Amino acid sequence: MDKQSKKKKKLEDEYQQIADKYRPKPKVFMNCIKAFLVGGLICVIGQGLGKLYAHLGMDPVTAANTTVATLVLLSCLLTGLGVYDTIGQWAGAGTAVPVTGFANSMASAALEHKSEGWVLGVGGNMFKIAGAVITFGVVSAFLVSLIQLIVKMFI
Repeated sequence: MDKQSKKKKKLEDEYQQIADKYRPKPKVFMNCIKAFLVGGLICVIGQGLGKLYAHLGMDPVTAANTTVATLVLLSCLLTGLGVYDTIGQWAGAGTAVPVTGFANSMASAALEHKSEGWVLGVGGNMFKIAGAVITFGVVSAFLVSLIQLIVKMFI
């Protein structure tokens, strides 16, 4: 490295130290509480919907599927209205973990790229985010099933 590069590197390091000194510290405990409360509330709403659908005469599998579809619909609707993002900024991971977070990520990508057209814009870009989640879910389900099969063989 030449003399000018060393000087630039030193200035960058000094700047980083000063910036780190004044950077606000994350409020980890409070963020965990917010995520727990909002994620828990979403799950309570889902449980309530499931009980409601079961009370209306649906069998447990149909009630569960209808509950997931309702939560996805509500999440997409709230995303379109801009409400879900506001809740997500406040609650953090609490809105990202349940199925509603997945629906929000797909709806956000679709809204962001709608000017590019239905196929290449909406269809192509909303699955860029969802593709990783779907792939991870399928691989995880396969591995859990494989472990369950191995355990059953030896028990």
